[in-house]
This record gives sequence, structure tokens and C-alpha cells, in this order.
Amino acid sequence: MSLRLRLATLGARWFVRPWLSSTATPARARRDLEVFSLLIPVPRKTLVHIETGARPVHRIAAGAVRERPVILYFHGGAYVAGSPRSHRSLLARLSALTGLEVVAPAYRLAPEHPAPAAFEDARAAHENLLREGLRPDEIVLAGDSAGGGLALALLAHLCAENLRPAGLVAFSPWADLTMSGASLRENAGRDPLIPAARMEDTARLVAGGLSRADPRLSPLFADVHRPPPVHLQVGSSEVLRDDARRMADRLRVAGGTVRLTEWAGAPHCFQFLSPFVPEAQAALQDAADFIARLSSDVA
Repeated sequence: MSLRLRLATLGARWFVRPWLSSTATPARARRDLEVFSLLIPVPRKTLVHIETGARPVHRIAAGAVRERPVILYFHGGAYVAGSPRSHRSLLARLSALTGLEVVAPAYRLAPEHPAPAAFEDARAAHENLLREGLRPDEIVLAGDSAGGGLALALLAHLCAENLRPAGLVAFSPWADLTMSGASLRENAGRDPLIPAARMEDTARLVAGGLSRADPRLSPLFADVHRPPPVHLQVGSSEVLRDDARRMADRLRVAGGTVRLTEWAGAPHCFQFLSPFVPEAQAALQDAADFIARLSSDVA
């Protein structure tokens, strides 16, 4: 582990985790996350076009990008916070490394809009890309944390509808809102970022009247038909470690090819720190290389 990652992990444990433990409302979490995101620089030559409408969509291109395929990315934030704006640095760096446009919908958030609102917005964003003329296999799904779970839920739906995407990348996906993963207990004291004690209340808030085992909310319980290649990344000390492990196993049983990379001691969604931490840069490059291989298959 590099010195920079050690310092980032300590910072997460001393400052960010206590903040997450004490944040009283989703509105406060949203404001604070937007402010925090300003500390992470966006690459030069990044162009952002925001399509307005019922649900705004941010289209992000860092430098020259190919027309297709595109990356359909769903931001994290436990389904109650986050936005394409808060994730702009990460998305721009992913665009720069892949040479592809990133399309990031501002899906509806709980508790104002509990499940399945986010899933419906994700599906609508995908349908809009198809209406623009892209083939299903010219779309790469991606996301982090709750957004990673949302991407996986959409993947299951698309495979069932014979709209199989090119592939999927997820950073620390939240794939099981029933909270049945062993790492929620095993890593409760080790996770440097996520306070496991808050997750149960958040899951109930997000689910609303929907069963938390519903595959639109917990893709771990989805039936996936012939999944495309999937790349998952997670920190070894995360409470969500077993969401990634079990999701990888489920996709393999369904006949898919899955690459699961566990980063020793890395905090939740450490890829955000790619401008500062070498492991984060390496992880993001790894994801970009995976997407590049998918793109060459499409071409």
C-alpha cells in the first residue's frame, strides 16, 4: 500500500466516516457531497453538455472521443445523494482514459422518490440511447456503489429483454439491500469509510414499499440470462466486499465472464482519488483497459 493510500485511508476513517455517521438528513448529505467533489480537479479539455428534460442527463467528454460506443454511468450516493455533477471528475477521467463519451443520468433519489424510481430512470436513459441510434452492444454500463448496483439491476433487465450491452464495470457495487453479506459484520470495524450501522436505515428508506429483495433494487437476486463480460472492483476491508464477491459468483453461474479485483485496504470507491493516489489511478486504468477491450469487440 502506497503512503498516499495510507494517508487517504486514515483521512477517510478520521473525517469522512464520522461525517457519514452523523449526517442527519439526505439533503445535508447531498450538499456536503457536492462541496467535497469540488476538491477533486476535473481534467482540462473536459466538455459537459447537460440535456434538460424530465430527468437531466450529463454527457461528458474529456478531449477527443469516439462517437460510439458510449459509457452509461450511474453515480453512487446510497440512492439518497450524489449526482453527475458530484462525480464529474471521476467520469471525466474515465472518458479521458477510454476515449469515449460518458452519459450520466441524474436519476431520482430517495426518500422523495423511493424504489423503483431510480431503476425506472436508468431504464429510460438506456432507451434514450437506443432511440439515438446506438445498438445495445454499443453501450457499456458502469457505476459506483449504489450506482453500481443500479447498473447491475439494469444489466439483468436488458439481458432478459434481449438487449445485451457490451459489458459492465462497477466500483464497490451495493448489490444486496437485504444486508445479508457476511462482510457487513466482518468488516464493520475495518471499513475506513462506510458506517455499517447506518446502512440498514438507509436501505429501508430507499426501498419504500418495495421488497428489498426485489431484483430492481438488489440485483444479487436477479436471474441474469447470458451476461456480457463484467469487471468488478472492491476494497478488501469494505463492508460491501461480499456484495461484489457474491455478485461475481452469480454472474459466473449464469455463464458470464467476470473479473473481480480486490484492492487491499482501499476505502470504498477509492477510484475517486485517482488524481492523488497511485492505486486509484491504477484501478481506473484497469477499468478503462477492460472497457477498451469491449470497445474493440464492438468495432
